[in-house]
Amino acid sequence: MPFNLAARSLVFAICLAAASPAVAREATTPTIGEQREAVLFWPQAQREAEFRDMGARFPSDRAQAGPHVRELPEGEALSLADAGKGPWLDGYMAEHHIAGVMVLHKGRVRMQQYALDFGPTQRWESFSVAKSVTSVLLGIALQQGQIASLDDTLATYIPELADSAYADVTVQQLLTMTSGVKWNEDYADDQSDVAQMYRGACVDGKAHVLSYLARLPRQWPAGSHWNYNTAETDLLGIVVERATRRSLASYLSDTIWKPYGMAADAFWIRDECDGSNTGGSGLSATLGDYARLGQFMLEGGRIDGEPVIAEAWLRGGTREQASTDAPERGYGYLWWTDTDGSYAAVGIFGQMVYVDPARELVIAQVAAWPKATSNELVAARRELVERVKRAIDAE
Repeated sequence: MPFNLAARSLVFAICLAAASPAVAREATTPTIGEQREAVLFWPQAQREAEFRDMGARFPSDRAQAGPHVRELPEGEALSLADAGKGPWLDGYMAEHHIAGVMVLHKGRVRMQQYALDFGPTQRWESFSVAKSVTSVLLGIALQQGQIASLDDTLATYIPELADSAYADVTVQQLLTMTSGVKWNEDYADDQSDVAQMYRGACVDGKAHVLSYLARLPRQWPAGSHWNYNTAETDLLGIVVERATRRSLASYLSDTIWKPYGMAADAFWIRDECDGSNTGGSGLSATLGDYARLGQFMLEGGRIDGEPVIAEAWLRGGTREQASTDAPERGYGYLWWTDTDGSYAAVGIFGQMVYVDPARELVIAQVAAWPKATSNELVAARRELVERVKRAIDAE
């Protein structure tokens, strides 16, 4: 549904503030939360310009890389061209505003292509790919004993929720998005929950989502119904931060980014109210490091041969735990799953880290789709995946 006049005014004010300091002084300055919500309605040119610079545009924490870089050796180039036709990938990237695609097969780079003036050293916003990363960090905290059990209730870590619909929701139910609490994730509706959750004023120094979620009613019994909810992954991030007493960015740096050998620092946006990193979105990294993240998962979450993710997480994280409306798609622990054993972290506007263990395959994509999502855009991304798989199988 089209967003209303208030939302249009908000976006207009933000664009004016960015364009002219003089106008910014005259207009009401939007809060950081309001600016984050306005990202859903940015025009195409602004998406392509600013998705690569979100760590500078919004208050963010740095996930530092270490001195050791895990090399990605070059492999034989993989062609996706149809017989007798030109290069398919060029047309795909141009049509769908793709900034970068990288394919790793058996740890080697088989394909790497950039567009939109984006390059290997630049970072790109991952949107809901961050959810999958937050989930993995929880699996690491479970391995380290900082999270006691996936059956712990949220009130164990966030006592502020003791009188809310989330009081008896478990960590596992949050991981599978089966809390049963009422929520609307419509990105095109400026009155949906996902478009409203950061807009309100800060209350008692609590993260936006704590204030917003605490007042929502229950719609289904906990564990009985899957419903996609970005704010709940912010909530999961708060669980990880409180359990580890570390920011998500700092914990990511010390548990994956440095020891696995990521090539560049990543950035994670902070909530303006309490300074926590927002677990549901806001992580920016290079295309190569997104591919390394997929390779880390492909290798079973091991570093130097040692598992860093709890077995309890590994048993369910990348296998279907909840069914969705999408054909042949399920949901694990904040990872999308397929019936062939592959799984993926995906984000709005075209982001993806795809892992296919049977083929030893990783596909990373960053993009600025013209819409947050649509059936046609998702189908085009799946066509990329299928073409890569067919090319690998044909060898």
